[in-house]
This record gives sequence, structure tokens and C-alpha cells, in this order.
Amino acid sequence: MIILKTREDVEKIRKACLIVAEVLERLREVVAPGVSTWDLNAMSEEEAEKRGAVPAFKGYHGFPYALCTSVNNEVVHGMPSKKRILQEGDIVSVDFGVVVEGFYGDAALTLPVGKISDEAERLCRVTQEALERAIAQAVVGHRLSDISHAVQAHVEQFGYSVVREFVGHGIGRKLHESPQIPNFGPPGRGVKLKAGMVFAIEPMINQGVPDIRILEDGWTAVTADGKLSAHFEHTVAVTENGPDVLSLGR
Repeated sequence: MIILKTREDVEKIRKACLIVAEVLERLREVVAPGVSTWDLNAMSEEEAEKRGAVPAFKGYHGFPYALCTSVNNEVVHGMPSKKRILQEGDIVSVDFGVVVEGFYGDAALTLPVGKISDEAERLCRVTQEALERAIAQAVVGHRLSDISHAVQAHVEQFGYSVVREFVGHGIGRKLHESPQIPNFGPPGRGVKLKAGMVFAIEPMINQGVPDIRILEDGWTAVTADGKLSAHFEHTVAVTENGPDVLSLGR
């Protein structure tokens, strides 16, 4: 069942999302060669706590960290480590969420580490564009799969592939609510969108094949062919006036 949010609920989700946006911007400022993913995790937790927020991922289904840090061929759920030192030319997805006053916010960015290759830059740009196109479909009266199709249609024209195993989701009083939002599929299917629906829309796009595998840590998903992957995410409310991106920041 999709839970429709009141205006008051949406504003509480926005409050959580604004903290997520501020923390991600702090991470953008510090991502550089020589920084460890452990450092990024510590900073995210500290910055959240400064703002009175509780990191959403830490302890969620046993995940031990506040931040997911996925480097290069890691798709999602990368685990921070003191041994994982960012190198010039890497790309790193930082996925972060918090809970504030009982409501969740969630967003992700893929950031360049120093100067990156043209191919890596292109993958990140196209993935971010796909998110923007998906958000544009979060309109009253559209169908859920219109969001999904927008991602697939955009990235495949560049020769990229969509990860099937992980999807976007509803969000509110729980981090993951109904519905699931794949990043692929034909348009015009699924439930009609209504004002009050709030979604975490998150394309995960691979440079090569769509297939992934999970590492021995039980969390980190990597591309099956070792090629790059990018991930962007926003929390978005469907309103009578169009999509309201709650995690854009101030």
C-alpha cells in the first residue's frame, strides 16, 4: 500500500532531506585523493549529529555504517574502510540518509576524485540527467512506470545499462516503503501518481553489462564485468504543482 503524505508530513521529510543535502555537500568539499572512505563515513555521522539527525543506514538490516561509499565498479552499498584510500581519477558514490522527528530523508551523489576520465565524467553526467528526466515524470496522473522508463530510455541511447537488482522506493516514516520503483520498463503502467506520494528515485547505471555480484562482505554490489557504475538519488514529493525535490538543499 502506498502511503499518501499530508503537507505536514512532506515538510518533515523535507527537514530530514535538507540535512542529507547539507551533509552530501560537505562530502563533496572533502572528497579528494588521499582521503579514505572511512573518513567520509566519520564526517557524515558527525555532520548529521551536529544537526540533530540520526543516520538512517547505521544498523539498518545490520549495515554497520552511516554512509555507503561505492568506488568505481562498486554499484551500491559499498562499506567504508580505513584501507580504501581514494585515488586520482576514481569516482565515488556517497549514499546517505537520516531520520528526523520520525521521518526519513535519502539522497546520493557520485563524485569525481580529482581529475577523472572523459568516460567517467560522461557516465556520471548521463546518470544525473536520467535522474532529472525521471523526476520530471513524477506528476499527478502519470503512471509509476513513466518514471522507470525515463531512466532506461535516456541511458541506453548512450550505450549504458540499468541495474535490475536495486530499485527506488517510497519513503516516509520508514526508509523503504511501497512502491518499488525500477529504473527500467515500458511507460504507462503501474499505479496512477497522486499528490502526497513521496519517492526516493535512484538510477544505478553501469558502463558495461547490467549484471552485478555481491562481495563476500554481504553488502557491496559490484559490476560483473568490472566496469564503472554511477548512482544518483533524490527524494521527491508528487504535488498538484509538479514534482517537489525535497533533497535539493537550500
